Amino acid sequence: MNIPEKWAYPAVMIGVCGHASSEFFAKLSGVAGPETSVWRYLLGGFGLILWALWDRDSRDLITPLRKEGLNIVWLSVMGVTVTYLFFHWALDYATVIQVATVTTTIPIFVGIANWLLNGVHPGTVKMVTGVLAVLGIAVLLTDGALTTLAGEAGTLPGVLLAIGCAAFGSFYAVLIKPVMGRHGGLRIIALTMMIGGIGLWLLVGVAWGTWVNPVSIAEKPALAAWSLVILALWNTTITQLMWFGGLSAAPDITRASYLFFLKPIIAAALAILILGSFPTILQMLAIVLVTGCVLVELYWPRLRALFARA
Repeated sequence: MNIPEKWAYPAVMIGVCGHASSEFFAKLSGVAGPETSVWRYLLGGFGLILWALWDRDSRDLITPLRKEGLNIVWLSVMGVTVTYLFFHWALDYATVIQVATVTTTIPIFVGIANWLLNGVHPGTVKMVTGVLAVLGIAVLLTDGALTTLAGEAGTLPGVLLAIGCAAFGSFYAVLIKPVMGRHGGLRIIALTMMIGGIGLWLLVGVAWGTWVNPVSIAEKPALAAWSLVILALWNTTITQLMWFGGLSAAPDITRASYLFFLKPIIAAALAILILGSFPTILQMLAIVLVTGCVLVELYWPRLRALFARA
């Protein structure tokens, strides 16, 4: 399955919606961050493998491993094992809104990665909107300091883990694009997510002593079990295919990634409606600053044309 170029931006937007609700279901599961990442990517990766096997054009999973297995494995470890360990671990320290807002720095890192790895300069407009997003993150951090780190001593480590997640995930998105072009989007996403999930299982087992048994999900309370299933199938199997597949199909990967700036609005709405976690005034300001720049970037060609006519 390869996403056509004309559907790249809608696919990325579906991925953004899935990413925006992932913090919610991770919190709702009641499972500690590192363990949550294992559940999510073992089950979600397995779902992607089944999807690839069902698709006639993607069921050959051996050929990519035979041709560039080491490349796929290290990308899996960097882009899945490390990235999503940091993401779920961050939720043990920082609030849902803080993690959701900090990870919206992903488009900035995508632009940097595309520049460093492919020599594609982001351009003045992207640099300016990136500065606006960084300013929004600075406001978020200031809010944490003014409220004694949101009343929790571990908030700052949580924010730093979220930034690490954004950085590693962005470099993975840029590096995996040519691999997906050679072997197909669904096939490579399925392989990297499953390999990364196995890496998470090993890492969390060795470092934390928590060896997750997927069969034991039936023994968990209903709310926790359903939250983990939704986190795996919706927030991983479908979301990751739409997000990375859409980015790979988009002619401008940096511009497509700017849709990720809409994530805090969706996440904040979910936190308000479902978790009852209302953002502070400064957090709202951070969300506005970070997400506002997406409109300028996405509509810049039209705005430039209007300015030229004026």
